[in-house]
Parts: sequence; C-alpha cells; structure tokens
Amino acid sequence: MPNLIGSQPMHRILSAARPKRATLSDWLKTLPLYPLPQHAISRLVLHATRARNNRWKNALIRWFVRAYQVDLGEASEPNATAYPDFNSFFTRALRSDARPLPKDPATLICPADGTISEIGRIDGVHLLQAKGRRFSVGELLGGDDGDDQLTARFHGGHFVTVYLSPRDYHRVHMPAAGELRTMIHVPGRLFSVAPHTVRTIPRLFSRNERVISLFDTAHGPLAVILVGAICVASIETVWAGVVTPPRGRRLRRWHYPPPRYRLARGEELGRFNMGSTVIVLFGPDQVSWREELAVAQPVRMGQALGRFRAV
Repeated sequence: MPNLIGSQPMHRILSAARPKRATLSDWLKTLPLYPLPQHAISRLVLHATRARNNRWKNALIRWFVRAYQVDLGEASEPNATAYPDFNSFFTRALRSDARPLPKDPATLICPADGTISEIGRIDGVHLLQAKGRRFSVGELLGGDDGDDQLTARFHGGHFVTVYLSPRDYHRVHMPAAGELRTMIHVPGRLFSVAPHTVRTIPRLFSRNERVISLFDTAHGPLAVILVGAICVASIETVWAGVVTPPRGRRLRRWHYPPPRYRLARGEELGRFNMGSTVIVLFGPDQVSWREELAVAQPVRMGQALGRFRAV
C-alpha cells in the first residue's frame, strides 16, 4: 500500500523540491507578455491549427514532433500525418488500453499528463501558486471569498496544479466519479502558464481565462479548473463542446439540475486545443496525498496521486 501523508507534512516534504523565487531571467522572459495582444494571437493560432492543407499541416506536425520529442506510442492513431489538421493531432486520443486505472475506487487519480506545479493544502482560503505567491479560492472560481457557499466548500481543503507542456497528452480526465453541478466560464488574460510566468506574475491562474467544472462526488465537492493561456485557441468540455473563445467578455454560468450529467473516474472531462494548466480542488478532510509526490515531478493521467478518506 502506498505511503500517504496528511496536509501539514506535505509542505515540509515538498520544500526541498520547490523551485526558488523568480530570477532575473524569469522576469526578462515574462515582461514582453504584458503588451502583447494575447487574444488576437490566440485567435490566429485557432485558425492556423485547424487548416487542412496537407502540405501545411503535415509540415507543422512533423516539426512539432521533432521539436518537442512527442511520443506517439500510446496514441490511438500513431501515424502523425494521418490527422486531418494540427489540432486533431494535438488533442489526439490514447489507445483504450494505454492507461489502466487503479482498481481501488478510493484511489484519487491524476487528471492529465504533465508536471506537478504545486500540491498541498488550501491554507484557509489561499492556494500556493509558487514560492512567495498565493491566490484565493474565491477569485479562482470567479468571485470573492466572502461567505459564498461555492467557495466555502473548498476552504481548508486540498489542491493540485498540473502543468501540461506542449509535448503532453492534452485531454483532461476525472480524478474521481462525480455528477456535474455547475460550469463557469471566467474571461480574462491569456498569459503563458510556463514555470517562469508562474514564478513572476501575481495571481496568474485567477487572472487568466478559465473554465471551471464543479462536481458532487461520494467523497465531497470537486472542482476541475482548465486554465487558458496564450495560444490556447479554445477549451472544450464533453458535455458542452467548445466553451472558449466566446463572443463578449462577461462571466457565464451554467447550472445543471437533477438528473445531472455523470462522469466515471478516469472518463474524459474536456480538452485544451493547445496546452495549459489544470487545477483540481477538494474539500477539507477529503484526501491524503501519496508521500513520494513532489513539485516539478512528471505525472501521467490515471496515475495514483493519493486516496480519498472514508466518509
């Protein structure tokens, strides 16, 4: 049985692995992002990655595979140029047998391929973004902290942030079985979510555009937040299709009354049409993390991250 740890020891264990504060190089790479027309660039990427000219899309896919050392061994279609456009290649599905899930239903699984950016306990109302930088549950979920019943469900809970690099598999899956309660689209900036911007831009994840999915599970509340970034041309979910980009810049909410849409553990939830970051929130006293997890550790969708505590 894997070693599990509670929330307080987690911070001590991860302290050695956590990167230092932002460097001068980090700032020099980040500052040019502020004046860029982030949404306009992302719209151009949307059109370019859906072009179906064979010469264009095959050249782009071959370059991308070489540049990012993409492994197609688990893809349902391993021939890179068989995809009709670059976006179809980028959001490629896995073989049905590629990621067998842990049999124990109390095992919490990783929602995506990527790298752990941060993991631990929600300190009251605050999540850790990077060393020296925090942001609140309320602003992440599109509101304020106040006495809002939505945000209060996660105060003192746990979270994990997974960064998806360009070479990763870009579909997002359920860490536990749940019934969809609410979806929220929060418009915002489209800063890069690469490690150097996470270390430099205050409240990055609560400033960027994002799609929030809120679920009820047998273990308590669950929130899965898909954070947009520059060149992330759109975000979609399996029940609503493409959610971004929308017309207009207002916050949008969808409430799902019973009987609610239900997704099994490990089932696809949504995808990034180009890559970004996933943040998962749990309520207090819901989970225990695996002892060996650490910041900057590569993870894979379906990998055990911990266990749900008995309810």
